[in-house]
Amino acid sequence: MKNLEVLTREQVAPETQGIFDALKQKVGMVPNLYATTANSHHGLQALLELGETLKKGNLTGKEVEAVALAVGETNQCGYCLSAHTAIGKMIGFTEEQTLDIRSGQVADVKIKALTELAKEITAERGHPKTETVQAFFSAGYSKGALVDVIGLVALNTFTNYINHIADTAIDFPVAPELTTA
Repeated sequence: MKNLEVLTREQVAPETQGIFDALKQKVGMVPNLYATTANSHHGLQALLELGETLKKGNLTGKEVEAVALAVGETNQCGYCLSAHTAIGKMIGFTEEQTLDIRSGQVADVKIKALTELAKEITAERGHPKTETVQAFFSAGYSKGALVDVIGLVALNTFTNYINHIADTAIDFPVAPELTTA
């Protein structure tokens, strides 16, 4: 028996069925991540609300996706890397740029500072180096953006951990592996 199952609309709480209906209308399906998180109505609701709130914050859509890719790579979450590679490409990243973000080989100074900070917050459990935070500010980000990055790290770590524990089947095109030179 799996720790967490991908649930169907019929298996979720009645109050969760409306969320499934809204997701299906918005994205054409209920991604397995959400169908798994739906084992807790409140967990799914919190995940979706936090994500929607942070998308309205101090970062662009591309920056939000860059953080998701950086955190997913740091936490080695194949599901989230696949989902955010697909979303990143939909909002304007090339596949090569998504790979560059994941590998830390970002040409754009601002995105590089952002993703290095996100990776370091994740890897160091909330204890980034002072220099990394200063590089983030020097790249033009605000203190509000810093708070948003911390929120996005938490949000993406939550989804990464759900996928690790559930061994969630990937229902997006599988992200390519990073090659080592």
